[in-house]
Amino acid sequence: MKLAFIIDPIHQLDPCHDTSIALIEAAQILGHEVWITQANLLSVVDGKAWAFLQRVELVPVQLVEGRWVAANPWYKLSDSSLTSLETMDTVFMRTDPPVNDSYLYATYILDYIDQNKTLLINSPSGIRGANEKMYALQFTKAIPETIVSADKQFIREFVEAKGAAILKPLGNKAGEGILFLQSSDRNFNSIVELSTLQGRVPVMVQTYLPAAKEGDKRIILLNGEPIGALNRLSSGTDFRNNMATGGTVAQTEITPREDEICTQLAERLRQDGLIFVGIDVIGGYLTEVNVTSPTGIREIDRLDGIRLGDQIIQWIEQTLKIRLMGLRQK
Repeated sequence: MKLAFIIDPIHQLDPCHDTSIALIEAAQILGHEVWITQANLLSVVDGKAWAFLQRVELVPVQLVEGRWVAANPWYKLSDSSLTSLETMDTVFMRTDPPVNDSYLYATYILDYIDQNKTLLINSPSGIRGANEKMYALQFTKAIPETIVSADKQFIREFVEAKGAAILKPLGNKAGEGILFLQSSDRNFNSIVELSTLQGRVPVMVQTYLPAAKEGDKRIILLNGEPIGALNRLSSGTDFRNNMATGGTVAQTEITPREDEICTQLAERLRQDGLIFVGIDVIGGYLTEVNVTSPTGIREIDRLDGIRLGDQIIQWIEQTLKIRLMGLRQK
């Protein structure tokens, strides 16, 4: 197989943490050819999506005394060449948020790949339609009490009714801009005004879940099925559990309630072409659905002694084989 990954500049990625690198490494070990590019290197030529691609070869990380260790240097790149993305068997869109104009334009370019020829993970239309905060709202039996609004008084009334709440900007990642709200806070008005840009931009406000002190679980789904999980714990100096804010990780299991949540999401994710997804669950409640560049594979592999990247690449192999058989029978 030939796989292309649209990622952030590779020199900025951490091979011991980044899920994109774990997936590239797995594909390489399984004997496949891997190329990389960036969102700003995509083009449309004669009605087809093209990209300046570089062949990448990795030195796989090693687990040493319970931690991943990378070689130096850990990757080698070929010269860049302009290539039709339809020559790839699979294209991964794994550019980190924010989902700004540049990101959206990249998904529009990816629309010009024939998905009968090339598997897209995730579907560009699926990514556009699945704001990582808002997408969860359709699963009303799975989420905590939540509002989305730019109205300061409406937000205050909600927080007063719940006692405490969490405010989330709709377009950020990795815990950026998430705030703990209490109506008694003397800075309440300023917090809401700053977060909503003076009432011009809506934010999500969710009832505070005390179970957050016990962790924020990340569950990885492949084609709607849970394949692994980890628990993220606050550093103690920050109420947020995100790894990017200093949180630690711990081994965990998927509970029956969490399995039920995955079942609620599965069919809709498949319909939207959202194949590789990470959901966040606190105290049995779904809080986010991450579809752009969900992470956590390196940590799950280290904690559980497995290789999720292999499982994902093997699923792609099987999916493409079934697709090819179907085309031959037509």
